[in-house]
Amino acid sequence: MAERTEENSHQVIMIGAGPAALSAAIYTTREDIDTLLLEKAIPGGLAAVTDQVDNYPGFPDGVAGLELANNLQQQAERFGAAIEPTEVTALHDEGEWKRIETITGDYYAKVVLIATGSAYKKLGVAGEEEYYARGVHYCATCDGAFYRDKRIAVVGGGNSAVQEAMFLTRFSSHLDLIVRSKLRASEILQKELQKFVDEGKITVHLGVTTDEIVGQEGKVTMVKGTDTETGNEVTIDTDGVFVFIGLSPNNQFAGDQFQTDEVGLIKSDANLMTNVPGIFVAGDIRSGATMQIASAVGEGATAALKIREYLEGHPIDVQAEV
Repeated sequence: MAERTEENSHQVIMIGAGPAALSAAIYTTREDIDTLLLEKAIPGGLAAVTDQVDNYPGFPDGVAGLELANNLQQQAERFGAAIEPTEVTALHDEGEWKRIETITGDYYAKVVLIATGSAYKKLGVAGEEEYYARGVHYCATCDGAFYRDKRIAVVGGGNSAVQEAMFLTRFSSHLDLIVRSKLRASEILQKELQKFVDEGKITVHLGVTTDEIVGQEGKVTMVKGTDTETGNEVTIDTDGVFVFIGLSPNNQFAGDQFQTDEVGLIKSDANLMTNVPGIFVAGDIRSGATMQIASAVGEGATAALKIREYLEGHPIDVQAEV
């Protein structure tokens, strides 16, 4: 454990540098609050690896995800935010100071903002990575409009999969819902889904695995699966595949000190503070988040204002104790 020094101590440390953290950093640094962001991958989070963002306010023609992420980063850095490329391995509440362990050493902060986001669970099948954002998607709201009057396949059988499948019918010419075993969605959702089935808008394939996503000339053309009862191969023609098999929160460093929901997303109060005083949470890692870039940015701004209020009630001195 490294001792606390002036160099490794900051008023605010944000874990993650996605839209929520970058937005928060714009606000904190504009008010001269010493802010450091720790990011293990590339700044921008999932936004940076999204091909095209069409539902972010202010861009009537859409904006490339990487461009939006870069703009957020440049704006935060213009006001003085620093981004350190490192991976956080543990977070400790040591009272007045919070200690953040990383693979490059320890950092200390008066306040911590957890904004590490969540990762979409992947199928892990052939073609999934190859066609990511070019036929394979994990966000219906973000990418559904690209498939107007085209066939769509949705993989999953839970509430999210059924809800998103029904939403996607407003764009698709037909939708195939591929369910590995049986539907796990609520009874109410299943009844609503049946209406779409009866209208011929959705075909449900129960007991069918997703084994491979096939494409041609850079475009998705088919999903290959297996009927778990007969063992026969199943092929489904499609123009795009949307995967909704759950989220995997990026909280491996957090331990069991935070209150979380059933999937591991971190709970917060109305001020976006966790059950640990001085540790806030925002964006897709927060329980109740809507998993949208625009809302993550808004939460980041809110978190920054609440962090300022918290700091004002706790005198700041980043000088190390002698």
